[in-house]
Amino acid sequence: MATSISMPSSSFITLTPSNSNSRRHRRTAMASLDQRTYSPGVRISEGNGGLPKVSLSSHHGSEAEIYLFGACVTSWKVSNGKDLLFVRPDAVFDGKKPISGGIPHCFPQFGPGPMQQHGFARNMSWSISDSDNVEGDPVVTLELKDNLYSRSMWDFSFQALYKVSLHSKSISTVLTITNTDKKPFSFSTALHTYFCASVTGASVKGLKGCKMLNKDPDPSNPLEGKEEREVITFPGFVDCIYLDAPKELQLDNGLGDVITIRNTNWSDAVLWNPHLKMESCYRDFVCVENAKIGKVQLEPEQSWVAEQQIAIG
Repeated sequence: MATSISMPSSSFITLTPSNSNSRRHRRTAMASLDQRTYSPGVRISEGNGGLPKVSLSSHHGSEAEIYLFGACVTSWKVSNGKDLLFVRPDAVFDGKKPISGGIPHCFPQFGPGPMQQHGFARNMSWSISDSDNVEGDPVVTLELKDNLYSRSMWDFSFQALYKVSLHSKSISTVLTITNTDKKPFSFSTALHTYFCASVTGASVKGLKGCKMLNKDPDPSNPLEGKEEREVITFPGFVDCIYLDAPKELQLDNGLGDVITIRNTNWSDAVLWNPHLKMESCYRDFVCVENAKIGKVQLEPEQSWVAEQQIAIG
């Protein structure tokens, strides 16, 4: 394994592209990252908006990109060069607003609540904790810890580790949340994955029989029900939570790809497409999300771990 690397998690929270001091801060941080040694297939470069970006390259020809801001995976390509993830055209890379697309984090809150929408993890810069290469496949582990910014919304000490592994036809993640405080805390979380899709042809299998909370037409008062469909499509606005979802779903993206979404310890699933609420791009993606909607309770020094694998073919 490569030497562990640390960078303050708040490095880019207040950066604004128009400020010369902020640009200089980013260049200094990038120079510091560039001097580190990473495992084969793991490279750091300057991405959109000057934000640090981790590029993973497998010897099989697959590639992935992860921004340290939000620990957001923004691209996953298999050897044919086709990107299977979607980043919205209105996505902003300014180190202030969460990146809209790819695989954003929702932590320590899913959806609306007492803090900002979907929590703060997608709106903070993570650090590189470790990198590795296993039989030609690159691995990087990112880390997030509490600071003044997070404590202004959620007054607990924690550590989040996010391990991303790239393989020939899959990308897998392991999220580990550890309570480093002296008091217990609870949280909800999700991986808000955007997949490239043709919305008129996209469909999801594997959710028949699940209890569902349908947020259409009233997101504040979801309708409880049971999913009766073998194949779920996206004919209009879709925002639906599935409780106690299975460990494997299949997404046909309507573009000729069938993607298998596997999980361990993500107990729930979410399907979302904004339809006309996002008229410029809703036709080009669907969200199929692994989630933990019910609260996870952690005592001091306890950890919660969840894994996801997205595979094609």
